[in-house]
Amino acid sequence: MDAPVIDPARLEAFVTRAIADITAGYTGVMISLGSQLGLYRALAYAGPLSAKEVAQRAGCAERYVREWLNAQAAGGYLVYHAVSDTYEMTPEQAMVLADEDSPVYIPPAWNVPAAMWADEPKALEAFRTGRGVAWGEHDERMSCGVAAFYRNGYRAALVPQWLPALDGVVEQLEAGIAVADIGCGHGHATLLLAEAFPNSRFFGYDTHAASLAAAQRNAAAAGAAQRVTFARARAVDYPDERYGLICFFDTLHDLGDPEAAARHAAKTLAPGGTVLLVEPYANDRIADNLTPVGQMYYAGSTLICCAHAISEGGHLVLGAQAGEARLAAVFRQAGFTHFRRAAETPFNLVFEVRR
Repeated sequence: MDAPVIDPARLEAFVTRAIADITAGYTGVMISLGSQLGLYRALAYAGPLSAKEVAQRAGCAERYVREWLNAQAAGGYLVYHAVSDTYEMTPEQAMVLADEDSPVYIPPAWNVPAAMWADEPKALEAFRTGRGVAWGEHDERMSCGVAAFYRNGYRAALVPQWLPALDGVVEQLEAGIAVADIGCGHGHATLLLAEAFPNSRFFGYDTHAASLAAAQRNAAAAGAAQRVTFARARAVDYPDERYGLICFFDTLHDLGDPEAAARHAAKTLAPGGTVLLVEPYANDRIADNLTPVGQMYYAGSTLICCAHAISEGGHLVLGAQAGEARLAAVFRQAGFTHFRRAAETPFNLVFEVRR
């Protein structure tokens, strides 16, 4: 067999791309450190600062801080002023790195790849044996990172944008209905709804005990414990309260039997009720998902979504890039007749589903 002919330009371009991905992994550690140590908060809206000033503001050792600052400047995460030997954070960078309430706040999301690395032995075994890895088997940073990654995005879009895109749902919530959040995690979306609609009652269901405990703490801190109930239940057997709204927030594709979950939703949905389905953004064709967002979602799907679905029996392993056609088919099989894309973002598809 003849040796393959190597194109030097293509080789160099691909090596450069691979090195950039490795650099991103290094940068993630720097971002996590900067967030936890208060370095970004020290820089935010403060104008140009020397390494010594940043270190003093954050209570850290100057030599480490200077090297960290240089790494951040090299990656475009800070601005370096050579004449004054100072570092500055732009307002846009502050929104992403320092403002914990910003819809684009990113540092906690780095907990997810950290957990993926920590779980590598489980992933190797799963690939070789075909067994699943349940949500609760992951490193604890996984649930924390996922909850934090989605929290601010939901805060920015759920109540002001997504709910008004559903026919009549806001009016029902204002009048007072029972709402179920399936796979509620830390309860951030449940509590956003409870805060916005005090006349309704909210139920968050999940199988992960640690996430439910976090959700209960969050409810107590928000003063919503009287109107929000969190309980351990699967997507196929949570109590029948005749819910006016059943929500699947980035959850359905994680389930081992999404059709059974859709059938249970049909059974427990009140007359005139709605299923709000929020899923990762995806096109129906693989070729149309080969983008940076698709790269992230396919990787997460490999080690998180598909792994959990397989752990639940894997009757239908959708993955995080299922696409609208496959999602619609799940609900049609469960007896739903109305499936409409109500909204979308670069990261999510939002569907209105009714019987």
